[in-house]
Amino acid sequence: MDLRPYLELTKPRITQLVVITAAAGFYLGSRDGVRLGLLAETLLGTALVAAGTNALNQLRERDVDSRMHRTRGRPLPSGRLSPRAAAVFAGAISLMGVSYLAWAVNLLTAGLAALTLLSYVCLYTPLKQRTTLNTLVGAVPGALPIVGGWTAAGGKLGPAVLALFWILFLWQLPHFLALAWIYRDDYRRAQLAMLTVDDSDGRRTGRMILLYALALLPVSLLPSVLGLTGVVYFFGALGLGILYVVAGATLVRGATAPAAGRLFLVSIVYLPALLTLMVLDKTLV
Repeated sequence: MDLRPYLELTKPRITQLVVITAAAGFYLGSRDGVRLGLLAETLLGTALVAAGTNALNQLRERDVDSRMHRTRGRPLPSGRLSPRAAAVFAGAISLMGVSYLAWAVNLLTAGLAALTLLSYVCLYTPLKQRTTLNTLVGAVPGALPIVGGWTAAGGKLGPAVLALFWILFLWQLPHFLALAWIYRDDYRRAQLAMLTVDDSDGRRTGRMILLYALALLPVSLLPSVLGLTGVVYFFGALGLGILYVVAGATLVRGATAPAAGRLFLVSIVYLPALLTLMVLDKTLV
């Protein structure tokens, strides 16, 4: 039995990013040292739910994926996996993940994981064919795993974790719009409602990218303002934020594939660098 199609169905890179953000949230939410056993249980459950969410997304979008050059080789549109097999696999690991979090971690974290799955699969996925606002909706499940990591460690819901949520939420928007510009022809072919599809010169896309990057800059400083991190994080986040804004500003007069590619590269450097600074300069214990 070839297991590779099942692995591809889980989108390992995205699942890995979810696990990393959850781990950062867990560390930041820990007050009396990191409980490694609980961390491992949190990450296992989170990984199962993230993998199941991605698999269910591919199941629902298999017809859309078949019309896009970038995605037509995925397990379902290529015929390497049947919809029935994908549905059984995705449903099983999703249920296992939520149940495991409820049993081994706590009900709040399990509820956040379930909300992540439902908002991504039942809201964001269908909205991609109806409204360009789908990007904002999709950023919600993308920002919830760090909250789940925080609550798994026993952290209370409050301003600090809300700041972490908004950092993840806002970071995704320039990141995704850059990708959407690069693949706008594919999105047009798939009849998806993306801002980039009807933006002939890329100026609207560029303005929105800059707006979100500018909004992220002060929000990214809140962990230090709220006492979660120290001065090293503050100035590191400031520098990273300025870099993100500068990269986004290059698209304001009109998006181009090279400029969008550079912004995308900056975005994938920005997040792990920011999370690393948070972890290294955590002050709230």
